[in-house]
Amino acid sequence: MMHYPDYFDAAPVITLYDPLAEFLGAVEGGVMQYRYLDVVKLSGHSCPTVACAFLMTRAALYALYAEKLPVRGEIRVDFRDTQTEGATGVVANVLALITGAAGPGGFKGIGGRYHRNGLLGFSAHIDGEILLTRTDTGAAVEVSANPERIPADSRLAKLLAAWLAGATTEARQTEFRDLWQSRVRTLLLNHADDPEVITIRVLPDDPQLKYHQSGRATGGMS
Repeated sequence: MMHYPDYFDAAPVITLYDPLAEFLGAVEGGVMQYRYLDVVKLSGHSCPTVACAFLMTRAALYALYAEKLPVRGEIRVDFRDTQTEGATGVVANVLALITGAAGPGGFKGIGGRYHRNGLLGFSAHIDGEILLTRTDTGAAVEVSANPERIPADSRLAKLLAAWLAGATTEARQTEFRDLWQSRVRTLLLNHADDPEVITIRVLPDDPQLKYHQSGRATGGMS
């Protein structure tokens, strides 16, 4: 049986409508929920980067859809950085899981509908970290995370260094894990809606500038 920190279940939940899931009978009504535990299992770890990826997705989807259910598979995701730069790949995996956006190897659709490929891009000329665009309306938002506003405990660095050097104890390992997860817990439970931590910029609704990809402004999918 899997055991994990209790705060995972207390973290916000992202609910979407997936027309492909409804079409093929995978989920009744196509309504799907993604919890923090889902992205932890995807990533294999819980850290500020994974938590912020989850929170950025949540904030951007709310900005795009307000009280309506976001439509999974109808959202394009573009990153400012390259896929291999920093933790971009880790963050991209989280957004891809939740939004359904995929690169060239993604699902190619059924009868010209429900495709997920070609909805994930990198090296975009944008100001924020990530640009999310609705493919049905062209509405777009940029989102960024500032996890440094929740500083790590000063003891973490010393505990980590000792562990990596093989000079640790079971008690110190437990202390390290508790301090590490305490910061992630604070991000998810106390700062999910903090505009100083998760920043959103709604872009002007310009049909000629739906999103930027590879330095080009385009009015449609590419």
